[in-house]
Amino acid sequence: MTKWRVLLTRPAEESTAVAALLAKSGIHSSCLPLLETEALPVTAEQRAVFGALPRYCAVIVVSKPAARLALQRLGDSVPPMPWFSVGAATAQILADHGLKVHYPATGDDSEALLELPALREAIALPGGRVLILRGEGGRELLAERLREQGASVDYLELYRRFLPVYEKGALMQRIQLERLNGLVVSSGQGFLHLHASAGPDWPEVAQLPLFVPSPRVYEMARAAGAEKVVDCRGASAAALLVALGSYPVPTL
Repeated sequence: MTKWRVLLTRPAEESTAVAALLAKSGIHSSCLPLLETEALPVTAEQRAVFGALPRYCAVIVVSKPAARLALQRLGDSVPPMPWFSVGAATAQILADHGLKVHYPATGDDSEALLELPALREAIALPGGRVLILRGEGGRELLAERLREQGASVDYLELYRRFLPVYEKGALMQRIQLERLNGLVVSSGQGFLHLHASAGPDWPEVAQLPLFVPSPRVYEMARAAGAEKVVDCRGASAAALLVALGSYPVPTL
């Protein structure tokens, strides 16, 4: 049993799964989803893009919601072509559908994905065209780097992210009532929602150790005033467990 008592902020279903894994290691967690997703309506554009997948040299799926929605809308008509994902969890969803998926062995981020030899090989083909399946908005880094390497890039947005509505002060109240001593976010958007939810309590919240998935989110958190930020080098529960094991539990 460890003395960590952490707040999980992923969508509800994901937080529940992570909480179960943490519990097996004796780590107490509390779930307060600060990011949820909602599928966008099916459009004629979506149908047209999915119907023309073979024209792409690679399909990149950036998140678990994007993977689930893509498979749901493709049904049994998923062409055998190069599929890529940013992280292992997203890759597993695609692999469970029988797809061969390439993903970085270390680092759940766009930077790690761009280093994959399989992706470099795919976009080296003449007229290489890449499709990125993602949520509404999001980072442009991946597309920018792919274009720099000579590929054409299209986006298909399948869902939107939103911050659930809570009563004012709910975040700080949860931290105090459950004597939480660590916070976990799984994305840049998740951190922005954490910061927004804290509101005037942010200076106090910012003193708690904050576990983040990548150097990019680390820099975001530090710039916002978070004092003790830990880069887990991945968004998986396994990466979080390693980080929790290597960082000293604060004395509150």
